[in-house]
Amino acid sequence: MSEEKFDAIIVGAGLAGSTCAYLLAQAGLECLVIDRGNFPGAKNMTGGRLYGHSLEKIIPNFAEEAPIERCIVHEKISFIDEERCTTMEHTTPVATDLESRSYTVLRSKFDQWLAEKAENEGAGYIPGIRVDDLIVRDGKVCGIIAGDEEMEADMVILADGVNSILGEKLGMVSQVTPHHCAVGVKEVIQLSKQQINDRFGCSDNEGAAWLFAGMPSAGQMGGGFIYTNEDSISLGVVFGLHNAGTTDKSVPQMLEDFKNHSAVKPLVEGGKSVEYSGHVVPEGGYAMLPKMVADGVIITGDAAGLCLNVGYTVRGMDLAIASGAAAAKAAIKAKEDGDFSEATLSTYTTELTNSFVMKDMKLYKALPEFLDNPRMFNEYPTMVTAMMNDLFTVNGPSMPLRKTFLPHLKKVGFMNLIKDGVKGVRSI
Repeated sequence: MSEEKFDAIIVGAGLAGSTCAYLLAQAGLECLVIDRGNFPGAKNMTGGRLYGHSLEKIIPNFAEEAPIERCIVHEKISFIDEERCTTMEHTTPVATDLESRSYTVLRSKFDQWLAEKAENEGAGYIPGIRVDDLIVRDGKVCGIIAGDEEMEADMVILADGVNSILGEKLGMVSQVTPHHCAVGVKEVIQLSKQQINDRFGCSDNEGAAWLFAGMPSAGQMGGGFIYTNEDSISLGVVFGLHNAGTTDKSVPQMLEDFKNHSAVKPLVEGGKSVEYSGHVVPEGGYAMLPKMVADGVIITGDAAGLCLNVGYTVRGMDLAIASGAAAAKAAIKAKEDGDFSEATLSTYTTELTNSFVMKDMKLYKALPEFLDNPRMFNEYPTMVTAMMNDLFTVNGPSMPLRKTFLPHLKKVGFMNLIKDGVKGVRSI
């Protein structure tokens, strides 16, 4: 057993863990971050888009030094079937308000940068070590067990990602079920900066975020995504695990089919695959949130289920950063009070409740159930692409638009359209 006792041990060197470590070290607490990856970010494969507001409050002007890829100025959402694609696009200048900006990032680079910031403040990091269990005495978490090594701390912060085994062992996190998570597969494809600019209509340092509903996830809950990096694109598919029995396609095959779709293939043509990875994604929303605080322990980030899929965007990184900051604030108060009980550490849940994190989780709590509707990813994408195809096809006398669109609306069903419309409005 290590004779040194830390103020806090953080399990996981992702955004939640390193944000927490940065603030704890800045406040003078002795903290240690342990991660099973060979370096921070080695196990993270987020798409990925970072909404900058939460980190901007902690490290002002962070984008000037952080390894961001591009600032998002193009937003695209597509309905896509096997042959056709209908896209809605929004373009905006780079926001003058730094907190309103969002960026594409590659986590293997970005997480290392944030960890270095925490180390510079005095936090310790041990990579390549798996934490197997927690030391618990009289119901209080007092440290961690990694192999034959035991390390003690006044408290432990679990930032160990989706499917937190340590949280499960404490009885705080329920075992992940297929209804509460999805599997994501991502490929990073290298292209020149000029190719990306030309193919996505971008200028240098400006980028695009593009989400696809329909064909990429075989007509089931999920979808496809493309994010432009500086000299590569992140392309992937997310598929709800509870629909695994509805299709014969594997998720890797879904990704290959997506890459070869007529709307996507020209965007990746000539590119070189430089990374391929898979990851479990929390999709349960507010209903998935676990017990986050107990004596001597706090659960943050993806481990706490803090992820939002609201259809037109997917968020997790800004929530992870904010939850890491809230955990740090609770730990600092506990250190000042000399009390690491659940009652004192509940400052964490109070911080989350008063912040955008829990407000947004509650706001969109009905969305997972609304989106878990096959029509959203099957009938509706097909309906939209077919309507647009008829609208732009001229092969004789034109018909009134109502007669052009009516057969497609009937195919979905007017009652279904009304029911889904009402449910959708209520869910947001």
